[in-house]
Order: sequence, then C-alpha cells, then structure tokens
Amino acid sequence: MKKSLLLVFAMIGMAFTTSAQNIQLHRDLGNVLSDKLEDRPTLTSTVEMFKPDSWGNTFFFVDFDYAHSGVQSAYWEISREFNLGKKGFAAHIEYDGGLSKFGSYNNAYLIGPAFNGHSADFSKTYSIQLMYKYIQGSKYRGIHHNWQLTGVWSTTFAKGACTFSGFADLWHDNTVSGNLIFLSEPQFWVNLNALKGVNKKFNLSLGTEVEISSNFVYGKGVSNNRSYVIPTAAAKWTF
Repeated sequence: MKKSLLLVFAMIGMAFTTSAQNIQLHRDLGNVLSDKLEDRPTLTSTVEMFKPDSWGNTFFFVDFDYAHSGVQSAYWEISREFNLGKKGFAAHIEYDGGLSKFGSYNNAYLIGPAFNGHSADFSKTYSIQLMYKYIQGSKYRGIHHNWQLTGVWSTTFAKGACTFSGFADLWHDNTVSGNLIFLSEPQFWVNLNALKGVNKKFNLSLGTEVEISSNFVYGKGVSNNRSYVIPTAAAKWTF
C-alpha cells in the first residue's frame, strides 16, 4: 500500500502534541476492477507509528501483503526528523526496504530538508520534503542517484468525524518511461467515536485509500509504464 511513502500521517493532527499509533486493514479492489490486476494482493495490513520528541520526530510503517496462499510481501519505511529552529524546518533522513516472494527490494536511503506546518488548532497539517535518494544494489546503470519530492497532508473536519489525509511522491528513476514515477495514496476516514452515541474510546475508523500512480504498478501482464487508480475498502484502529 504505502510502497514508497512516504507515508500518510493518518493522525498527524494530534501527533504534534503526543504519539500516535494505528493499525489498518485494506481490501484491495484492483483485482475486482480489472483482470490485468488479478495478481494484486487481496489484503494489506499496515502498522504505523509517529512519535515527536524534543529534537524532532520518528515515523515508521510496516506493510504486509496477503494472498490466498499467505503473505506475499513485506515492506517498511522508517524516518527521523531533526528540528532546525522553530519555524517548521527540519532535516529528514529515511530508509525504505523489504522483500517479496520474488526477492528483496533494493535498499533506499533518503536525506534532505523538510518543512512542516499546521493550522492553529492542528486540524490541518502538512509536510513538504525534498530529498536526495540513493538506491543501493540496483543492476541498472545510473539508477543509484536520484531525487524525490514528497508532500504529506491531513485535515479533520465535521467535528472530528471525518479525516482526509495522504501523501504524494514524485521521484526520478531512469528505468521507466519519462524517468519519473508518481505515487499518491489519499485516504478518507469516518471516525466512529466522533459520532453521536458512540463511546469516545471506540477508536475505529472506516474508509478507503485510493492508490493513484504512474510508472509504478507491476504484475503479470501489466506494464508499469502507465497510470492506475486503485481503491480499497479499509478499517483502522487508533491506539
């Protein structure tokens, strides 16, 4: 799901003042919508954590993709930011990697500046990151040194009942048409504990994630040199 995050800070609004963790389960609808995507995993589980401290913040997520025969792949990203003054600037460092039934993903290391902001009540937040990206171990000449631009956002509205969050990544990769890969995964959640009559501690959210990509999707009989829009049906529990 979040194959490159950089990832959604699903509860980033409260994360500026406290830590936030959640677990998500997504039913991928790609194999329902198109025969060309029949090999996509049926389910994806995601565990996320975001924790700020006096020097900056730490974020990570872990994805597991499942098919009828079991786990098909595992992927994780972990990042650390160090605050640079009090104006929202930070130094961002990140590692991405994982493996699938076909083999390991190449290690990716990213570093660069970030700028983070929010509304006065933290109901709206955003982050912009511009990073140098080093992909280790690739057999393709010239792919090691790249750049990546990432935007992350979150907004909570309707008295806390709805959250719209997501990320958008654009990075250089000279193995694809146009030398650019784009990936965005906006999420929309209905937070049940904000509804009348529901216990405030019942931290279940129901919603969807939509994977919007170009030059990103691989699979049996599928060319990555095209665009896809693939939704999920999802549930999330926030701790």
